[in-house]
Amino acid sequence: MQATHKIPWTTTEILEATGGDLLSGDLDRIFDGISIDSRRITPPEIFIGIKGNTYDGHSFVSDVLDKGVGGLVINGDKFGDLPPPQRMKKRIVCVGVQNTIKALGDLALFHRRRSNASVIAITGSNGKTTTRKMIAGVVGQRFVTLSSRGSYNNEIGLPLTLLNLEKCHQWAVLELGMNHPGEIERLSEICVPDVGIITNIGPAHLEGVGSMAGVISAKGELLKKIKADGTALLNADDRRVMRLAEHIPIKVLFFGFSGKADISARSVKGKDQGIDFTLCLPKETVPIHLRTPGRFMVSNALSAAAAGYRLGLSVEEIKAGLESFQPVQGRMNVFRTARGIQIIDDTYNANPDSMKAAMDTLRFLKGKKRGVFVAGDMLELGEFAESMHRMVGTLLAKSDTAKLYITGDFAKVVAAGAKKQGMDASHIFIGSKKDIVEDLTHSLVPGDWVMVKGSRGMAMEKIVEKLMKWGETR
Repeated sequence: MQATHKIPWTTTEILEATGGDLLSGDLDRIFDGISIDSRRITPPEIFIGIKGNTYDGHSFVSDVLDKGVGGLVINGDKFGDLPPPQRMKKRIVCVGVQNTIKALGDLALFHRRRSNASVIAITGSNGKTTTRKMIAGVVGQRFVTLSSRGSYNNEIGLPLTLLNLEKCHQWAVLELGMNHPGEIERLSEICVPDVGIITNIGPAHLEGVGSMAGVISAKGELLKKIKADGTALLNADDRRVMRLAEHIPIKVLFFGFSGKADISARSVKGKDQGIDFTLCLPKETVPIHLRTPGRFMVSNALSAAAAGYRLGLSVEEIKAGLESFQPVQGRMNVFRTARGIQIIDDTYNANPDSMKAAMDTLRFLKGKKRGVFVAGDMLELGEFAESMHRMVGTLLAKSDTAKLYITGDFAKVVAAGAKKQGMDASHIFIGSKKDIVEDLTHSLVPGDWVMVKGSRGMAMEKIVEKLMKWGETR
């Protein structure tokens, strides 16, 4: 179903939402949307000048006004920097605020409250994007559902998603990311969750929070902001998540393989590069086939099933939603080339836990064939980076991987961990992405399985692209 009815904004509402000052223009102006993109904005929208790490939206005010846009939200101290002829046009509404990023979030909160939609908010160290897509597929079987796009999970992306709520939306499924303390708390304040989900808690973003205790505390910020009559959906298999569950005053549903889980799975087995399992709800069971590999994907599916159950969906609707799932680009996408080589693209991101899951998936999929692992750095681990990369090397040496290719600043550390665990040095290749592709194209043979994984900043998908291009030529 497509949303078709935007909720307009009056200048008065924009002032109320942001607490800003009307620097020019009048209160009668109405806008049909909010934009931060000077390239795509249309005249009926109001422009917010966001100052980011690499650009300052205030620099594009002239471009926006040239397009006929009649409204601006800017940092108040930037008003004097606007071109005088444009600043003096009385028809231009200009709202001054102290911080435009905060104003964007405040506008999203105002919009969320005036909409008819309820909110499901998801956080966790792994699986947020996949889980968000699975939940949207399940919830969308009955309700008109809005879902985050791509990695819209920070203090800019999440508000932009909420601002897309239209009159027909009944639920919004949102992803909450984090790289510093307080970020999930702020995102939760903006979206006011009716349902909050923690997929798992592992060693990710340690650079920003300093320790595993910091990660646990940061993820727990979500639980404090769920509505009093809301529900927390928690992973019963994750001991760190279960620690947080001990002090929750709201209703909790558990999902997982544990005996403590309300929504669980049994009889899990691989089939046709996917996963079959029996979904167990409190009073019903149903067979499920996921069109994606990896046992860990079952955990994501269980959280989605828990969301569907919480919203009152039938077991048939939950099954249809799960079985309609298509893998997110860069998340366990399996490609078979004309040369008979299977490539697993898991390049979306990486941390120690997801690296381990990738190793398990490669071992599972390759069976008795030869498995090759191509690893890039895991970023944002701070002082733990060296020890975590060494641990990954140790695990790779134990994972029945025939050859290991490594690139990045910590490649030698990963290699040292693998060698110490007994991996033959001749089976380890360190080099640039270009070097790795060149060596792979000379060493791969039909039947080989290749897993490619690394943090987003490592752009490991370039290796997948080159291998796919080579693999389809003979």
